[in-house]
Amino acid sequence: MSVLNIEKFPSKVLKQKAPPVEQVDDAIRTLMDNMLETMYASSGVGLAAPQVGVSTRVIVLDVNLQEGDDYPVLMLANPEVISAEGSEEFEEGCLSVPGFTTLIKRPAEVTVKALDRDGKELTIEAGGLLAVALQHKIDHLEGKLILDRASSIKREFYKKRIKKNAAVAG
Repeated sequence: MSVLNIEKFPSKVLKQKAPPVEQVDDAIRTLMDNMLETMYASSGVGLAAPQVGVSTRVIVLDVNLQEGDDYPVLMLANPEVISAEGSEEFEEGCLSVPGFTTLIKRPAEVTVKALDRDGKELTIEAGGLLAVALQHKIDHLEGKLILDRASSIKREFYKKRIKKNAAVAG
């Protein structure tokens, strides 16, 4: 397995809608394995293929934050929210938007349909952090970042900070 480079805002691949996976084959499984390795190396709980520069509908998740949590590690192709209910607010961050967090209101419970690592269809019913992480990663597949869900003031402040840091570094 390999640790991949994580794309950072304002990378263009992060703003593109990713096309669906035609077939879960060895290349997709290798991508999933490398994404999982990259996610762990970066201390993340999820990663979407566009975040590693690959425009395809693949995500990986591991929301087991503390000992005793018992969520499965998820490697999914073509995930899609098929139902959502309730409402909850979470403070979210993103490996592709370093140093930025914002409160985001999302459905509290979701049902997601996807293909697993073997190409078999599965349905996941999720609440709490798993529901948030699934929705956050599916947003990436649609070309949406947490910046797009933040207030315009907070978004512009972050963009100015990025430009200033780039000017100092360059």
